[in-house]
Amino acid sequence: MTVDCKDLPRFLDGQMNAAEQGGFRQHLGMCSLCEARFRESLQLELLAHRAFPSHAPSSAKRPPSTGRWFGESGSGFKVLVACLAVLLFFPSAGHWGGEDLSWLVKDGPRTLEARVTYRAVDARYQPYVPDRSGAWSRPAVPSLPLQELSRMEARGDLHGIATAYLLHGAPRQALAFLKRLPPSVDRDCDLALLSLEQARQGGPLDTRHAHLEEALELLAGVLRVSPRHPQALWNRALTLAELGLTLQAADSFGEVAKLGEVGWSEEASARERALRESTLWRGRAWKDAFAATRDLLTDASAPLPLVAVRDHPGILRLAFYDAVRAAPRRQDVLRLLPLARALDERYGGAVLQTWLSRVAERDFTRRGPLARRYAQLVLGALSPSGAVMEELRRSGEDDLYLGALVLAGSARQPVDSEALVRLAQASEDPWMRVLGELELARADQRDGRWWNAEQRLLEALDTCQKQGLVYRCLGLEHALTELYLDLHRPADAFQHAWNGWGRAQESREWRYEQLFLQELADVARYQHSFTSARAYLEESLVRMPEDCAQRTHVHSNVALLEWQRFRPDAARESLERALECERPLGMTGARVLSEMARSNPRPHDEHWLRRALADLRREGGSPGREALLLVFEGQFALEQSRDAGQALLWRGVSMAEHTPDSVDARKALAFGYSALLSEAGRAGAWNEALALMGRELRVESVPASCLLVVSLQHERTLVLARGPQGELKGAYSSDRREPLRDDASGLVPAELVKELTGCEHVEVLTRPPVHGLTGLLPDSLAWSYRVGRGARSLPAQGGQSSHLVVTEVASPPALRLPKLGALTPPRVPDPWRVELRGAEATPSRVLREMEDASEVEIHTHGLFSASLSDASMVVLAPDPDGRYALTADKVRQTKLKHAPLVLLATCGAAKTAPFPHESFSLPVAFISAGASAVLAASVEIPDTAGGFFEKVRERIRAGARPSVALRDLRALWLREHPDDARWLSHVLLFE
Repeated sequence: MTVDCKDLPRFLDGQMNAAEQGGFRQHLGMCSLCEARFRESLQLELLAHRAFPSHAPSSAKRPPSTGRWFGESGSGFKVLVACLAVLLFFPSAGHWGGEDLSWLVKDGPRTLEARVTYRAVDARYQPYVPDRSGAWSRPAVPSLPLQELSRMEARGDLHGIATAYLLHGAPRQALAFLKRLPPSVDRDCDLALLSLEQARQGGPLDTRHAHLEEALELLAGVLRVSPRHPQALWNRALTLAELGLTLQAADSFGEVAKLGEVGWSEEASARERALRESTLWRGRAWKDAFAATRDLLTDASAPLPLVAVRDHPGILRLAFYDAVRAAPRRQDVLRLLPLARALDERYGGAVLQTWLSRVAERDFTRRGPLARRYAQLVLGALSPSGAVMEELRRSGEDDLYLGALVLAGSARQPVDSEALVRLAQASEDPWMRVLGELELARADQRDGRWWNAEQRLLEALDTCQKQGLVYRCLGLEHALTELYLDLHRPADAFQHAWNGWGRAQESREWRYEQLFLQELADVARYQHSFTSARAYLEESLVRMPEDCAQRTHVHSNVALLEWQRFRPDAARESLERALECERPLGMTGARVLSEMARSNPRPHDEHWLRRALADLRREGGSPGREALLLVFEGQFALEQSRDAGQALLWRGVSMAEHTPDSVDARKALAFGYSALLSEAGRAGAWNEALALMGRELRVESVPASCLLVVSLQHERTLVLARGPQGELKGAYSSDRREPLRDDASGLVPAELVKELTGCEHVEVLTRPPVHGLTGLLPDSLAWSYRVGRGARSLPAQGGQSSHLVVTEVASPPALRLPKLGALTPPRVPDPWRVELRGAEATPSRVLREMEDASEVEIHTHGLFSASLSDASMVVLAPDPDGRYALTADKVRQTKLKHAPLVLLATCGAAKTAPFPHESFSLPVAFISAGASAVLAASVEIPDTAGGFFEKVRERIRAGARPSVALRDLRALWLREHPDDARWLSHVLLFE
């Protein structure tokens, strides 16, 4: 929600405290009405300053970054009106001189690391000197001369004004003027600069990362239009470096260096060299340390890498275990004692020295041959399976067998999990016990008990961090990231991937840096942040270009990204590059091949698809995974034989319907039905398509009239409509050429919209990515999204129930959210009304009170953060554990006993996660929990929206159908409040 516009005079007169000023400055950057009034007030003050310089407040007392445009003793608007009246009699006071900009470009070093696009500033190179106090936080030096700003305003130089504010630490004001500029690459480049600087101010991880992604996306758009844009290349390099993508940042600085700009090229070259050398040095150091550990297995006289223990204790400890196990003689074991001592000093304790001493006491006439075979397992000369594993199991050399079991797991061989866990837990070594917990979690995950796996990994990570086992902690972060990606929970996956990425860099664990880069790319792809996803992938590739498996992985994932962005030619190019190594393409490559069979096939695609599927099936997996593979196979076959393709699709769908709790199964259902619906649409089989939609969404009775059905499969669109008479009509097309954004306007053909005219209410049956979008039908129709699959449809319980109202919430101070206005008290006494206010309105308390409510109103801030939640969330007061967000996950786990009407008067509450396989949002979660209807908006809404939602509730309570109440009140409200047109059409109903 927004701050009230009536606060503008208080803001201008300096009557707000610091917190209020911060909230209003944020509001000013988003409200066009306040921005216009603010601009008018600024112009009036400039005129006053020009007419009465001796009476105008000192500019030194009013730094623009504070947002206070009048001194403490200023008399506000009355003075301005008087000044303006005087100016009418002194027209010469309005005449401004030339365009001297020396006041803007001062001598000395520049204070802004990024580059602005305003030519008068950027054309003159000045070296950069970092400000250790942090940009934007220091006082503006010097204060902006208002007369010069007034001259810029007079000649329409809004870009110059925005740049002046940028350079003087007033980002909000800069943003306001940039937004007034017409679209251009320069404007977008400066907007990206603002996002970059906002990210550098710190704050919550999700907020910083969102600003960096926004900057990267804006700069990518600039460089698509103007590939040699110097400022965009420079600022892209800074943004990539901020994300840790240092080699790509170096490449971007290298492109600037090639432009030959005086000063800028030299600085760019120096930055490129520093970034590249520091990154590659870290990689070389890790590889050298790793190579030294391999020498311990093959050369009894190899020097002990004692110095490397300081910088690479993780891989040195890993190698130490293998070296001890592979030592064929007692003296070979004892030779490693200095390394054990160095590692124990690094980690604390003496666990490795104790273990080494025990091994040295073994009978090496028996152990020696087994140790030599173990060395062959580590070096890859023997496979950790069959007779050698059985020999080690029976040998009584438990440490050798434990090591072999770990190697077998890494090589994707069958593993005796019970033996691995037993041996690891029997060890007195915390490093080994982490391995045991990892194996138990993997077993839980294989058996579908993901919640056990999650809890076990989280507890193990907490213990690991307390023990300082950084390398093993990275393995746990990696396992949690993979688990959350398998569960299609990218927000949770992001937290662990980002933490792991940062820790891997700090601990110089090059291999884990690579793993987390690829997982961050997966997270970004799941969230449709395609520019970020590609950046992570390309960074991982340039770090290990010689690794064929790496190239196959990266290029197959880039192919999927390009396909999802509707760039089939680029997708094909990346897919062909992935095939160059002749490695199996994995799940991602199999999906790309099955999708591209429709538009850009090649003769060898069938061979590579079959090889990928065979490899995936060899690994084993759940029924849900097999269902998904069958769907990919069916999609591909559909383009060669309709019957064969449909048979495979139905096999996959039927298998998935028996395991609905599996994420892979849900994906199989979504992709399978999507293909079947499109095929029915292509054949003009409208009734078959309608039956398929009803079956997929588990709708018990499909309405016989006043129905709209919409299905999208990438480039294919199917729309069905039944009007008041019940006649079924349809439209099918395959010419979509861009992704569906946040608005579905124009998706339904005009002739089918006309069919619905005369309907009292239209039920909409649809599926991702359409479900939850605005603009699907005009506001003149009463309609709602019907939530099918997953909704519990619980019968409402009788007995006493409450009308729960959540308002005036004490949100966490760290979020710096403006205080919202109080609700108007109800006009009619409401004995069932229960209000939660202030610090009482915590997530746990709200969830508990909702269970017994028949009406729920939530009036607070709403946020969408892809790194915290996969759908929009409601900001409440913090619980004792610090959690303040009411998320879709938490709502979905609740049981609402009285089938309540839910009104979410919060910003963006209807925003849906961009998942291709399920509709995931707060409204869907409430319906799944038992709500009868949910009203929510998909955009930011003003404080006054609370009154709108309350009036809709009153009409529904009086007996009106929710969709009719929404339609009628929206029309009435729009006539009385025409300024609310922007958000009113984004209020949606889910039933």
